[in-house]
Amino acid sequence: MQVKSRAALGQLSDMDIRLLRVFKSVAECGGMAAAELDLNIGVSTVSRHIKDLETRLGLTLCRRGRAGFALTAEGEQIYAETLRLLAGVDAFRSRVDEIHQRMGGELHIAVFDKTASNPAAHISSAIARFAEQAPDVSLHLHVAPLNTIERGVLDGQFQVGVIPGHRSSDTLTYDELFTETMFLYCGAQHALFPDGQAVQEPADWDALRKHAFAGLGYHSPNMEISQRVHLVRKATGYDQESIATLILSGNYLGFLPDHYADGFVRNGQMRAVKPALFRYSCSFFSIVRASPQPSRVSRAFRDCLLAAHRGVSAGAG
Repeated sequence: MQVKSRAALGQLSDMDIRLLRVFKSVAECGGMAAAELDLNIGVSTVSRHIKDLETRLGLTLCRRGRAGFALTAEGEQIYAETLRLLAGVDAFRSRVDEIHQRMGGELHIAVFDKTASNPAAHISSAIARFAEQAPDVSLHLHVAPLNTIERGVLDGQFQVGVIPGHRSSDTLTYDELFTETMFLYCGAQHALFPDGQAVQEPADWDALRKHAFAGLGYHSPNMEISQRVHLVRKATGYDQESIATLILSGNYLGFLPDHYADGFVRNGQMRAVKPALFRYSCSFFSIVRASPQPSRVSRAFRDCLLAAHRGVSAGAG
């Protein structure tokens, strides 16, 4: 007769939740020493908590030694389940707060790279409005790639996201906030950098194909336009900072937001190539999960975003 194995964890306790929060911080910080500052507890205590969790689960979650810190295969799986569990716990807490008609707990917001320098973006104003409305809410602001934000909002890791529009999903609710203009830039060492008669700028999109292009490595307006006009991607970046660095090398052309590139342009480090032609615009949207209905706190922050970008008084949602 086959004997069924008993679950190693048993019932989930408050202590287990605390241990999982420590594990989440260690995984995201890349080690126990790095998590010490994030958790505000000593590294020896962090290490003891991880060992206690491993004992509770009957699993080895991470390797630490001369080779550095790394999650095991089991640790990667437990980390993914931890994100789901903690998102559910936070959602439950938000629902209870709603029943009591108060706004408390935590709110995790994720925004796309390099929005702070966009004069059309008023996310900071929205945060100020929200802080006045909900002073008891602990706000967490993340900067992440577009696809990470979408996935995080869907799985509950983030409650509100701000992303450039590139596709739509029935599982998300979108509200347009502001726009951004992207120009094609070259670095000071690039053959196209001299601006004048000495250099013949590409006459059209087809002529750009003889130049190496640096583009974002995930689905985005950047990827869409480069594929549509068949640019030759020779280097890949995963945020605007990496694209700027590739452009500055002098080896590649790449698209950047005009407000972000402005400092490099003023310092003579890069310039826009034929900006009247090689450009595109994209709209930014706030996103929340369509179902279940976002928490009262999430709705309040979304309303603050809309109010800040439409110049009206915000009201709690």
